Amino acid sequence: MSKKNVAVVMGGYSDEYKVSLKSGQLIFDSLDRDLYNVYKVVILKDEWYFLDDRGEKAPINKEDFSVSLSIGFQVKFDACFNIIHGRPGENGELQAYWNTIGQKYTGCDFYQSALTFNKKDTLAVLSKYGIPSAKSIYLRHGEEIKEDEILKELGLPLFVKPNQSGSSLGISKVKEQSELKKALEFAFAEDEEILIESFLDGMEVSVGVVDFNNETIVLGITEIVPHKEFFDYEAKYEGASEEITPARIDDETRLKVEEISKRAYEALGMSGFSRSEFIIMKGIPYMLEMNTNPGFSPASILPQQAAIYGISIKDLCGNEVEKALAKN
Repeated sequence: MSKKNVAVVMGGYSDEYKVSLKSGQLIFDSLDRDLYNVYKVVILKDEWYFLDDRGEKAPINKEDFSVSLSIGFQVKFDACFNIIHGRPGENGELQAYWNTIGQKYTGCDFYQSALTFNKKDTLAVLSKYGIPSAKSIYLRHGEEIKEDEILKELGLPLFVKPNQSGSSLGISKVKEQSELKKALEFAFAEDEEILIESFLDGMEVSVGVVDFNNETIVLGITEIVPHKEFFDYEAKYEGASEEITPARIDDETRLKVEEISKRAYEALGMSGFSRSEFIIMKGIPYMLEMNTNPGFSPASILPQQAAIYGISIKDLCGNEVEKALAKN
């Protein structure tokens, strides 16, 4: 049986590309070399390239996502392992392009990717499946801002966040009305659309869900204990939070979180890695968002959960590649 060519596709157009390169490296190192020829492909705003072991680059041909390594030697990939955080790998752009050229890839399809990248739309769809979320107000850039109405509707403190940005960039917690204007500007710097949400006072948990061996499984529930006010970019990537797996919750709450996480995953027709964030308040899990390409560096939550669940990174990643190869 000839080995399949697998490209681990990393990078991206946002500030998250650095995390994506670490995630890609872990997957690159973990895939079974007895089954696959594994290649590194980096996608950045200004260039798409294959990267060899010596750090030499070769451009990717965008017509068919192939690479010419020497005269007459062209590599086509049997599957692409998509581990780009943020645009274009987590908002559907890359998947739509791959669909068009007939390239197989891991993870969810372009629709799920585009939908989940939009927090407001995700929560709106999931509310139809009985999945609760915080009360919120949605604003587009340039719309009139009625501060008094916002405060009357949501109360203080509240959260202001960009609608479509990964990695907790542009989020503020507002405790006083005087802070609202600055928070709105901060969020609008990241996105044309923002969400203002009522504050949920409870435990934040991060839930890894994957389809493994044809079954939707919850890999784990991780409790997030921020050393700061909330789980922002610094807390996420610079160690300013404590992550406790499994979360310190009773069995009844755990089963509720597992059930809601699976329901959300299946309701959206998800595939591949996902990590959903919830706040548990008075025993009820309120959904904040779902990430379809969560961090997968050694420090990230999903690999930690897999280790505790007892699935090796090699098997977790191999399962993704095999599903991609089996696509029609």
